[in-house]
Amino acid sequence: MGSGEMTTSWAGRHVTVAGLGVSGVSAARALAGLGASVTVVDGGDSEALRERAEGLRAGGLAVRLGDAETLPEGTDLVVTSPGWKPSSPLFAAAAAAGVEVVGDVEVAWRLRGPGAAPWLAVTGTNGKTTTTRMLASILRAAGLRTAEVGNIGTPIVDVVLEGDAAYDVLAVELSSYQLHWAPSLRAHSAAVLNLAPDHLDWHGSMEAYAADKGRIYEGNTVACVYNVADKATEDLVREADVEEGCRAVGFTLGTPGPSQLGVVEGILVDRAFVENRHKNAQELAEVADVDPPAPHNIANALAAAALARAFGVPATAVRDGLRAFRPDAHRIQHVADVAGVAYVDDSKATNTHAAQASLAAYDPVVWIAGGLAKGAAFDELVAGSAQRLRGVVLIGADRHLIREALARHAPEVPVVDLDRTDTGAMSEAVREAARLAEPGDTVLLAPACASMDMFANYNQRGDAFAEAVRGLGA
Repeated sequence: MGSGEMTTSWAGRHVTVAGLGVSGVSAARALAGLGASVTVVDGGDSEALRERAEGLRAGGLAVRLGDAETLPEGTDLVVTSPGWKPSSPLFAAAAAAGVEVVGDVEVAWRLRGPGAAPWLAVTGTNGKTTTTRMLASILRAAGLRTAEVGNIGTPIVDVVLEGDAAYDVLAVELSSYQLHWAPSLRAHSAAVLNLAPDHLDWHGSMEAYAADKGRIYEGNTVACVYNVADKATEDLVREADVEEGCRAVGFTLGTPGPSQLGVVEGILVDRAFVENRHKNAQELAEVADVDPPAPHNIANALAAAALARAFGVPATAVRDGLRAFRPDAHRIQHVADVAGVAYVDDSKATNTHAAQASLAAYDPVVWIAGGLAKGAAFDELVAGSAQRLRGVVLIGADRHLIREALARHAPEVPVVDLDRTDTGAMSEAVREAARLAEPGDTVLLAPACASMDMFANYNQRGDAFAEAVRGLGA
């Protein structure tokens, strides 16, 4: 720990941790280690949870399973896992008792010592993980000690507890949930990549969702990075209360103006972090250095570059970091070419905004879509992509919503509607897509929906697609 007073401030406190997930367990162990009296509560009571509970009890922590509604007696702080809704009865009980509720990110922020590494923070409806990992790759290429944390990687509390001298800077991915519960977080610089309706069942409204995303800009000291093509992100910058001298820095797929990063003739250029930005520009990398060079991924790279440049990273490190970066699986991942047709797995496109970005990267497309819609509407997505579609194969519980949007906006596009949810459904979907495709086409899995109606998660859905494609090749 970098600061003795931080350690003593937790001694004797009665903390209730909501949720026995990875971040909950991490926060519980950390606070108990700092002298707090910790009780972990979880509404579930599965074998896996019982096993995890035993491990915590062995370390002297109290655990209560099967009741996530009553506030343990004597609680003076509640630390919640990100997924718990603000409307949860436990939080209503906390509010009635005058007890503060925060998340693990807020705990990590409060645990930092005076010499702690600054945070470069990333949020947005889509592209957060890719951008954060690109940023970390750029920072490493500059010779800086960093880690990608927050919504990814090692729990952020564990990283902070390594001590102030362990890192030079942290690349922090933050979800809207995490930002909601992190009132005192103040990043060095931060980016909101884009804003589209998502998780509205959790936040209650688009306004509340946007406001939670916008919290990432509060107290920024150097740069608030926004998306020139998404005015809502710029509006959040305007509304933010930042430190004096902090600048608004835009990124665009077009030619950048002063205080922006953008693209000129296949080159990523910086007109924000250069001397005399009204006349000068700094070349950072080539579009070809970005893997894959799909438009939305180039936008991710520009956002990562802007945050790195705000931290003073040289242009060569941006290029080297982007060249070294490899995207995670199931994010516009090329699986194979079969009979002249490319097969691409973007199972991570779990909402309409992500699917729209994915569809924009290919033409013509045979689109495999469907799953759990989470309250989404598909008219805008279908209308905007209709010209690219060779055909569509629909799977999953809410496929009728996409089918109805196709009937309204792309009635001439052939549609195969698969009414099955068994393990062979994806194989049939891929076979039908192959039948519709012509040489030069792309068969794209970009479901625009969550996966849990048919699969454990989007990873399993993407694996099923890849396996089915390999079956075609065989």
